[in-house]
Amino acid sequence: MPNSPSDPSGPSSPSGSSGAARRVTVRRKGPVLVEGPVEVELEDGTVVSSDRFRVALCTCRRSRRYPWCDTSHRDRA
Repeated sequence: MPNSPSDPSGPSSPSGSSGAARRVTVRRKGPVLVEGPVEVELEDGTVVSSDRFRVALCTCRRSRRYPWCDTSHRDRA
């Protein structure tokens, strides 16, 4: 289980980050919501980025804008 923010044995910030931890929200039948800005490394090594305050990452791979969610998961819910 991850260290709590008050745990002195844990790192003060995630590796490579410049401040507070990012909030990630997982939805059962929807995208993963990540507070931005973010960089996402794809399987082929390509890095895509977004400077939005929150991004939705596709988990069903139906999105035509993958890795960004375009709500295609709603078509087959």
